[in-house]
Amino acid sequence: MRIRIVDAFTDRPFHGNPAGVLLLDREFPPDAWLQQVAAEVNLSETAFAHPLPPGGPADWALRWFTPTAEVDMCGHATLATAHVLATGALASGPVRFAARCGVLTAEAAADGTITLDFPTSSLTPVEAPADVDRALGGVAIRSVHDTAAHIGDLLVELADERTVRELAPDLDALRAFARRGVIVTAPAEDPSRGYDFVSRGFFPAFGIDEDPVTGSAHTALAPFWSARLGGRTELTGLQGSARTGLVKVTLAGDRTLLTGGAVTVIDGELLAPAP
Repeated sequence: MRIRIVDAFTDRPFHGNPAGVLLLDREFPPDAWLQQVAAEVNLSETAFAHPLPPGGPADWALRWFTPTAEVDMCGHATLATAHVLATGALASGPVRFAARCGVLTAEAAADGTITLDFPTSSLTPVEAPADVDRALGGVAIRSVHDTAAHIGDLLVELADERTVRELAPDLDALRAFARRGVIVTAPAEDPSRGYDFVSRGFFPAFGIDEDPVTGSAHTALAPFWSARLGGRTELTGLQGSARTGLVKVTLAGDRTLLTGGAVTVIDGELLAPAP
């Protein structure tokens, strides 16, 4: 069974966010097997997809697993799956994925970038949970928002880009918060560098201490920064992890378009058969 590892939201190997991609020729095997494969791959997400009968609302069924749990939405592993389909001539034009969060669309452009059509996350201002500032290393917090249920992150605005980049959170403390993860963000120090805002994402409760590039979080970051940057609907976010990655976002009401590149870095064989 063929398995790939694809670096998403980058145009260079060993940058962006790596995802495992496994295309199946039949319906999903048992969840326990999918979870074992994701744990073996041990990346932030592994995507599993199989084709659906023609004529329906979607072309492929798609699921995502971290090393410890299934998630409702994942941007970078969807982009990675679309990249595998496009480069393998397994799909042309828009591809519709049936996922736990609804139907998601991906379309490859001539330059190799892929645009994902995802639901825009709602944002609800909330009081900072007790001890979240301590868990984030004692930094000053400007605002805190809850995101939509299909994401489930806490979005925390910090003062500036340097604070985001230098953040050293207490991961054990973050693991205790009843959220998928915590996204920290701030405006770009110098937008002439090619991005408008910066973020980092921490998901220790799902087995991911820091996610290199979190596509799904940008469905919340897009409306958040659009409201703060003059209502602009086209923005670029830099996720400031060690690997870094760029996500171009276009806010279109209740949908957010996420655009980025992808590179296949490993193409191999999974020898453990599916039950």
